[in-house]
Amino acid sequence: MSAPTLLLAVHGTRDPEGARTARRLAAATAAASGARVRLAFADVRDPDVGQVAAAVDGPLVVVPAFLASGYHVRVDIPEQLARAGRSEAPVAPALGADPRLVAAAARRLARAGHRRGEPVVLAAAGSSDPGALAEVERAARALSVLAGAPVEPGYAATAAPTVAEAVRGLRARGAGRVAVASWLLAPGLFQERLSRSGADTVAGPLCPDPAVARVLADRYATACAEAGERALVPQAG
Repeated sequence: MSAPTLLLAVHGTRDPEGARTARRLAAATAAASGARVRLAFADVRDPDVGQVAAAVDGPLVVVPAFLASGYHVRVDIPEQLARAGRSEAPVAPALGADPRLVAAAARRLARAGHRRGEPVVLAAAGSSDPGALAEVERAARALSVLAGAPVEPGYAATAAPTVAEAVRGLRARGAGRVAVASWLLAPGLFQERLSRSGADTVAGPLCPDPAVARVLADRYATACAEAGERALVPQAG
């Protein structure tokens, strides 16, 4: 039996550069994993996850290119698979605070001109899910160690504080220069909001750092292995 298709599920964006970044990430993930990769959007753009899943012959594994386990990963993607009749497809976990991604954020921050010791806001998309926010907080703690500076979360939408509020809060507590590290994968509306946060330094999104594709490839390999183990377990009945 051939290896499952890797269905890469990304957040949709109307930003043309964001869409190009998604296609480049799909190509990089294919190279890192050795798998056939199909790209799908969880929202905003077509084709969505269900449309792509329905068009794939044979087994597939869905790998969400999301940094936190929010609504899209827990609810939206599984519902789209169900509507397409592909509920059997395993969905890998969100990327979370993987140390390789935190290191990528540190590299992007340094490239933007961050000065060691300068306070940092880790800017994430935001979620109403407490577990997703806890993942961002873990990433902020890990980034603080790498950046040699205090790091606190801020959010582009949904959660509080906003990135701008976090920047203002640091200044109110006596910070001189404040930097923003992007905990976003690609350009788009949320990344644009970071540039209007009032920070002195704003890092670019994590892509195109090669660590992103490597982590996605590992999620695929793990999901394939787990699916194979389940297939070996005798079923009752």
